[in-house]
Amino acid sequence: MIELPDFSPLRATVTSSAPTRVALDELDHLLVVAPRNDEAALVRLPYGKQLAGLLARARKSDEDLISSRAANDRATGLTVATFKGARGFATLTWAGKAVRESLRDKPRSLGIVLAGLSEAEEAAAAESLLAAAGAAAFALPSFKRERSPKLLATVRLFGARSAIDLATARAQTLGNNVARWFTALPPNVLTMTAYRKAIEQIAKAHGIRSRFFGERELGKLKAGAFLAVASGNATRDAGIVHLRYRPTRNAPASLALVGKGIVFDTGGTNLKPFLGMLDMHTDMQGSAVALGTLLALAELRVPFGIDAWLAITENRVGAEAYKPQDLVTAVNGTTIQVIHTDAEGRMVLADTLALAAREKPGVIIDYATLTGSCEIALTGRYSGVFANRSAANALLQQAGADSGERVWPFPMDDDYDELLKSEVADIKQCSAESAGDHILASRFLSRFVPKSIPWIHVDLSAGQHKGGLAHVPTEITGFGVRLTVELLTRTTRSADDLKKRLDA
Repeated sequence: MIELPDFSPLRATVTSSAPTRVALDELDHLLVVAPRNDEAALVRLPYGKQLAGLLARARKSDEDLISSRAANDRATGLTVATFKGARGFATLTWAGKAVRESLRDKPRSLGIVLAGLSEAEEAAAAESLLAAAGAAAFALPSFKRERSPKLLATVRLFGARSAIDLATARAQTLGNNVARWFTALPPNVLTMTAYRKAIEQIAKAHGIRSRFFGERELGKLKAGAFLAVASGNATRDAGIVHLRYRPTRNAPASLALVGKGIVFDTGGTNLKPFLGMLDMHTDMQGSAVALGTLLALAELRVPFGIDAWLAITENRVGAEAYKPQDLVTAVNGTTIQVIHTDAEGRMVLADTLALAAREKPGVIIDYATLTGSCEIALTGRYSGVFANRSAANALLQQAGADSGERVWPFPMDDDYDELLKSEVADIKQCSAESAGDHILASRFLSRFVPKSIPWIHVDLSAGQHKGGLAHVPTEITGFGVRLTVELLTRTTRSADDLKKRLDA
């Protein structure tokens, strides 16, 4: 049994009251955010002259951040950060830098004062700083003998004139931390059984029902694509976890989230080389993102029903492992000619999408670290999105721009299917050529979602980025949670509203 951490360890509070000297003297560090040329806004604060002097130094040296210490008994750390921006990637990146600078001396308590900003700027800065602090205050798994130092525990935001959405900040941080933590676990810790039990434990704690479809049940369902991938495993504990969040007892599933959960990917019979296999314990992050997104939306108590379907298996080498030119049949009856065993993600997603579609959800969104070609096209800074409704593209780009998790839509024209034509089956699993594999993979997956259901596929090319990405300080980014919460709560009002706009 995996011991689960507190996924939301940071305690954040917001007050409209101006900070007093007594309150600031209780802090380990104070971060003051102000416009670049507004020293007057700082003079009125405790330690105002010192803060104004820091801002003047920052402007003179053309720096965005500058630090010192307050002249008090505690020697409270001081950081002044200049700000002018809106919501999105650039502001999150700024917030990440400001929080890292403030945490250099490992404070347990951080105060944030926003001075001289407009209400729109204040809201954007506060939201971004809370996201950055929430990510920085959470530790990814560590198995070192030496104990890690304690991280930031509390944040106090002073003098907020506008309404700061703490609930959404907490929910997004929860989901992102869940996605990153599971993805970082070593493969001999996050085994198939351990992952399933941990998911069930988290679901129960959040009032979410769960059901597990093991290999025997999947055999009865004729889920041949999933079982082909699982056939090389040494143990028979692969399967699909189905989670159900319902705001009311009889609410329908307005949304289905589907995630690829390959807990280790050797490539199978078409074995990966050393560097290609080294980090393949992270090939389950699509399922972790789907889980984190479900938890974030459940934490917000969204008024629509959500299913999550997590496809959990390994892709191993063995005497029974599937191989090129095998012929398998998916749960919806589609026959598949296997071309390359390292294209296993689309195989497990095929059956999982088809099972999710049987419940007739309003919209399906799936997440997967599916193709290297998507990362080649976009690098690890954007993720690719694909949809069976062209109206989805603008909505996804807007949600990506506002959430700071940027996406780029790719074409889904029917003529790409010519490259997946098979002489012996309904469809080839992939092309023997590598060009455009991210598009071909999406065209393949579209065969397993009825055209009547709006469907979005997210290829997580930004799931890992060296040095972190935006406000997230770790290489594993948890990309996808903020994007989806933004899409379903701000870009549109709900999953039902999203469906209406996609089908309009």
